[in-house]
Amino acid sequence: MCGIAGMVASHGANAEPERLAAMIRAMVHRGPDGQGIYTSGEVGLAHARLSIIDLEGGRQPMCIDNGRLWITFNGEIYNYLELREELVHRGHRFTTRSDTEVILHLYQEKGEECVNELNGQWAFGIWDASRHKLFLSRDRLGVRPLFYVQTADGFRFASEIKALLACSDVPRELDLQALDQIFTYWVTLPPRTAFRDIQQLPPGHSLVLEDGRVCIREYWTLRYAPADNRNTGDEQRLAEELLALLQEATRIRLRADVPVGAYLSGGLDSTFITALTRSLIGDRLRTFSVSFDDREFDESCYQQEASSFLGTRHTDIRCSRDDIARIFPFVIWHAEQPIIRTAPAPMFLLSQLVRRSGFKVVLTGEGADETLGGYDIFKETKIRQFWGRCSSSKWRPLLLKRLYPYMEGIQGQSTAYLKSFFHVSEQDFANPYFSHLPRWELTARLKTFFSDATRNELRARPGTIEFDLQIPQEFARWEPFTRAEYLETKYLLPGYILSSQGDRMAMAHAVEGRYPFLDHRVVEFAAKLSPNLKMKVLDQKHLLKRAAAGRIPESIRKRHKQPYRAPEGNSFLQHSGSYVQDFLSGESLRSWGVFDPKAVDALVAKFKSGRASSTKDNMAFIGVLSTQILLDQFVGKRIPPRQAVTAIESSPGFWRCG
Repeated sequence: MCGIAGMVASHGANAEPERLAAMIRAMVHRGPDGQGIYTSGEVGLAHARLSIIDLEGGRQPMCIDNGRLWITFNGEIYNYLELREELVHRGHRFTTRSDTEVILHLYQEKGEECVNELNGQWAFGIWDASRHKLFLSRDRLGVRPLFYVQTADGFRFASEIKALLACSDVPRELDLQALDQIFTYWVTLPPRTAFRDIQQLPPGHSLVLEDGRVCIREYWTLRYAPADNRNTGDEQRLAEELLALLQEATRIRLRADVPVGAYLSGGLDSTFITALTRSLIGDRLRTFSVSFDDREFDESCYQQEASSFLGTRHTDIRCSRDDIARIFPFVIWHAEQPIIRTAPAPMFLLSQLVRRSGFKVVLTGEGADETLGGYDIFKETKIRQFWGRCSSSKWRPLLLKRLYPYMEGIQGQSTAYLKSFFHVSEQDFANPYFSHLPRWELTARLKTFFSDATRNELRARPGTIEFDLQIPQEFARWEPFTRAEYLETKYLLPGYILSSQGDRMAMAHAVEGRYPFLDHRVVEFAAKLSPNLKMKVLDQKHLLKRAAAGRIPESIRKRHKQPYRAPEGNSFLQHSGSYVQDFLSGESLRSWGVFDPKAVDALVAKFKSGRASSTKDNMAFIGVLSTQILLDQFVGKRIPPRQAVTAIESSPGFWRCG
């Protein structure tokens, strides 16, 4: 992976190398192996490189066709060898062994349609000098980030928002509509970001800037097979087909000129991917995991069992509550948006361990839950429907208590409360967002901590009204299970799992994550499956478990799914006299004006007295704290001292093109 940036100046001005240097300097953590800048007239491209393929020849920005086509590229194209062979057969000549050059030649031949040929994860910018056209693209599932902004001085894009904010003419202002979305859906709705006027290119989209006009189009979308055209046949045959797809997806994701490791959480998904990886590269495979001091969150016994069964050399890093509080400001610096859970923090430490162990690339199991029926929200939806068919039942609501043993606020509640909380009524069943009503309603309660000024602005312009505008017309005709899948895959996956927990935490330490379950062929196969093959009665990831039979420990294949969680609000109690107290002080809260100081003070007092234990309390504490930190770092310009970067020219391998 890498960091990319670029600009197209307006009004006949030239691109400024100094501004590009400032942009790429802000992302040097993404590409510590070298940086480069290209400028020509109004256009400029910049690149911070993490060298993984063609270590010597893959420098960027890169050009072909006598300088008529230039690219800055972040990502990996896993089928680049096959594409290169086809292109050579059609007369193309290559000067490097890199996948970057393959993209350029493919664009030269197919133009904007080139992205349909790519299997990988990417964000890139191509400058087509002959047409004076800038072409940007982001991969299908949103593994790699891409942000842009338009100002009076021109158009800019980058892998991270902090690179755009390195330009003095880009405003530094929190977008309250985006915060409204995060405090409902956990994520912003693309193209919105946490910062006003800074936008993200949605997954599966491309952007063209030509003659001063921006045109965005969708080149790929997730489509589910209709009920009468699904794969519902022989389970064993379909399990073998899924296995073959995952084996191929894993095989091509091992293409690298550096060692490749794997994350091993101890769950079904990561263990299966590790098993497939181990079968391809043998006993030299290194695996990495995070364990917790708190037994409530710890899965180290399963990690050790999986490592022993598969014969990997395993290393883990132990994460304490103190660790989470200590690194949290750095987590927000890299996440670049408020978060309402601490789960990204251990991933930050895990990628640090991987990098210190000499690895740049890891395979992970993300994507299986969203596409193959793994999340508790899918099971919850089925249970709520089951209860609703006999709403007077006394034992059916007990299934919901069994589903969430770690949610103390649920365990002691009455049936009437559960019926209201989980929206078990005929009116709720008719709601197209039935699956997510409890989650969104619970998260939206965090808005009670907003100040009067924030509430007044959101009353006039709520961020949530944008949601309905993005939902496809056929959504209401889908089954609740399929709707839930879509919402998780379309929004939570790219906006939180692959971003706040994924790319941003891994690339904080220049580590690239690769995701076999997110190979678009696997995702499209899963979208054609009957929901009953993904969750048979309440058996999550049923077909995946069949595919994994005999390849992983049986205890892990059959174990009850344990959601990945981390210690939350109580992690910060011992830090009440340090930065936490400063950020949550009445003075700081009044200064930024987003939250109500009295409400936040009452919440902090609740934690100090030991009375805070609910999911809402924890999400509110983390949400308020992360927002205050974000404001301080990005709007107040007080970046974490450890993140101060050296001048770009002093890092290894700096060069300039053009």
